Amino acid sequence: MSLTWSQALAWRMRQQLLDPVGSGSVADVVRRLGAVPATPHAAAELAVGARRSRHRPGDVARALADGRLIKTFAFRGATHLLTPEDGGVYLALRAASRMWELPSWQSFYGLPPSDWPHLREAVRDALADGPMTREELGAAVAARPRFRHLGRSFTDGSATLLKPLAWQGDMSFGPPRDGRATLQRLDGNPRWAGVPDLEEAGTRAVEAYFRTYGPATPDNVQYWLGSGLGAGRKRIQSWIAGLGDRLAPVDIDGDRAYVRRADLKELAATPATAAVRLLPGYDQWVLGPGTADAHVVPPARRTPVSRGAGLVIAGGVVSGTWSLTGDEVVAAWFAEAGPPAREALAEEVARLATVLDRPLQPTVRTA
Repeated sequence: MSLTWSQALAWRMRQQLLDPVGSGSVADVVRRLGAVPATPHAAAELAVGARRSRHRPGDVARALADGRLIKTFAFRGATHLLTPEDGGVYLALRAASRMWELPSWQSFYGLPPSDWPHLREAVRDALADGPMTREELGAAVAARPRFRHLGRSFTDGSATLLKPLAWQGDMSFGPPRDGRATLQRLDGNPRWAGVPDLEEAGTRAVEAYFRTYGPATPDNVQYWLGSGLGAGRKRIQSWIAGLGDRLAPVDIDGDRAYVRRADLKELAATPATAAVRLLPGYDQWVLGPGTADAHVVPPARRTPVSRGAGLVIAGGVVSGTWSLTGDEVVAAWFAEAGPPAREALAEEVARLATVLDRPLQPTVRTA
């Protein structure tokens, strides 16, 4: 089947609840995207709110508070929002690196792999009575003679020791206490489905990627699940191959990509779109395929996108950046994107005002 990139990106916008904007819950959005960067919190609210027809400020925080979302270390070692039902899929892939078995890890922490299961048990035991700050958790674990030397490692700014504990499902972030982060057991959340077997997780993650971020190439998948998590290239290639005829090749303006066979009919019927959306920096729209994907991010504009500028998306292509100054949304439209879509930008700013629950006025200039 032959397509244009305009069609392909329009279908991807539909899959990512951007055109038309979705009507589901906060958890529905996060589940569809796989993960949403959790910091800064305002960007997370906007990333989710941009994909919901009705969104109130604080909806993401409320979903975290009642366990419909979890916050934990995931892609690229950063904190992300995941759903408790599906989050274990991505944690399994992140844990695939088994970094706690590396000689450098053993030497630095004085922690042989045989001690790792006991450390996990100590952490779960310490958190059994409720959330703790990193300092409290470190002190509780260090009270065991075997782990006395690890106390300060729990408060290290890089959180290196904490990350694999999160990847294996022992804990996630809990509710803040007096402005300080806390950690809590994950199995206390009745929605938590656990961390599946790696092979099962890999197949699920790859198919989910093609559903939401397709049409895609194997390199796109490698970027998302290899660079972003801990699965190796050979594993990822085997998971793609394992989907067999569930994937179908498509020709997009001469480029070969793949999509789920079940989505072919809908993809072929999707017309190009001129929809304009305002998204936060580091939105999954660009992180999913990678900022090096020239079909989404013009190569000459990759630097501001990679540095976290707010994104103006037109027809699926980054066509400008935006910033918020007081009650003014300043959109810098890229000259090479053609005449600014002023009416569409004004409509999107009005929609953004409802997401943020504040009056906003648009200002458009050419970059």
